[in-house]
Amino acid sequence: MRKILAAVLFLGLSFTVSAQKYGKVIDKTVAVVGNEVIMVSDIEQEVQMMRAQGMSSDRNLRCELLENMLVQKIFLMQARLDSLSVNQDMVEGELAQRIDQIRTSLGGDEEVEKYFGKPLYKLRQEWKETLQDQSLTQQEQSQVASSIPEITPYDVRHWMDSVKTEDLPEVPMKYLLSQICIYPDREAANLAVKEKLLSIRERIINGEKFSTLARIYSEDPGSARKGGELGMASKSIFWPAFSDAAMSLKPGVISQIVETPDGFHIIEVLEKKGDMFNARHILIKPQYTSEDREKAFAKLDSLRTEINAGAVTFPLAARFYSEDPSTRTNGGQMADPQTGSAYFEIDQLKPQDYRAVKELSEGEVSLPVESLDNEGRNGNTVYKILRVDKIIPAHTATFNEDYTELVQYVEQDKRMKAIDAFLDEKIKTTFIVIDPLFRECEFSRSGLSDKFRK
Repeated sequence: MRKILAAVLFLGLSFTVSAQKYGKVIDKTVAVVGNEVIMVSDIEQEVQMMRAQGMSSDRNLRCELLENMLVQKIFLMQARLDSLSVNQDMVEGELAQRIDQIRTSLGGDEEVEKYFGKPLYKLRQEWKETLQDQSLTQQEQSQVASSIPEITPYDVRHWMDSVKTEDLPEVPMKYLLSQICIYPDREAANLAVKEKLLSIRERIINGEKFSTLARIYSEDPGSARKGGELGMASKSIFWPAFSDAAMSLKPGVISQIVETPDGFHIIEVLEKKGDMFNARHILIKPQYTSEDREKAFAKLDSLRTEINAGAVTFPLAARFYSEDPSTRTNGGQMADPQTGSAYFEIDQLKPQDYRAVKELSEGEVSLPVESLDNEGRNGNTVYKILRVDKIIPAHTATFNEDYTELVQYVEQDKRMKAIDAFLDEKIKTTFIVIDPLFRECEFSRSGLSDKFRK
């Protein structure tokens, strides 16, 4: 799979709009693809974005960017010939997200306009046009890639016979797991947090500085060291309950307690501009006592003993005693929330869960362990026992055991070959001219090296 093709999918939206210098050359057309042009400024816009992300820039980077753009233009031209339609919902959603990100990064609309030297409505229009082109480009690439016929067992066999044994994919170790979960006393822990926050709020109202108490008590490490201050940001980047509370406050007023999946907050708004605000907050998360842990561990250990003695099956115990709604009805069987697969690779398991099962054999049940669920950003405390239902050792993929995975490899291989063939043909037949300024570039597609202006 060529690096250039992966880059096509992820080439980001450029936010710099002024012309840049490349060497001693002021903005000029450096490539033509059909009726599409690429300017020096287009490349420099991408360079500046990459610099902002901490990447170094040199001539090789500019060569790669130019090749990426040439490939994009080829897909874009074909998309227009195929009369593909822009996915406007996707464009609007992506545009709103990008604008919110940069407004938050720069600190508001005025700062954005000052940075780019253009009014926001003009920037919005330019960014929207870029995203519309990206939508067409991605659709055309997907259309070319999906033109391959359905993969058959014969295709998989043929692919396996065509590659060396050492080049066959390695399947990592996988676990099929079940769990029984017990949560600590959330009500008591939540009540303790609320009482603590109410006490802090009263101290602020009585004259103590919010910023000082935020440094002492807040459990949000990113803002605590800044006195709880979050900086001017779009309301869309916060949990809705947090944004709603902040937007309803007048500057200087301390909110009541606000609950989000991160924990409990009190908020002070410093400034509001449209749908953006700058606020301080103090975040405190529920803490559970050793008594909670000991009580849950005792119950889980008792269940483990009964399961090991054969008095009850693990699935039946999970249905009756587990407090995790997502696995209880399945007899405790876990599934990866990202993929939906019942099998977990090692790096897909929570560290606490992996430590509990790594020494176990199939059918064995772990000792009680403190872990995290999948709620919120970081998960909530949960106590559990896990059973290893099945272990698939790491191995070289085989037709009988790993057919599904092999189908994916073969399909991806054929998709990439279809894209390669499409691009190679289009490079031969499309009017493409590249400025000699980039003659020293070593393009990954040899056909492009023949397109320099004489």
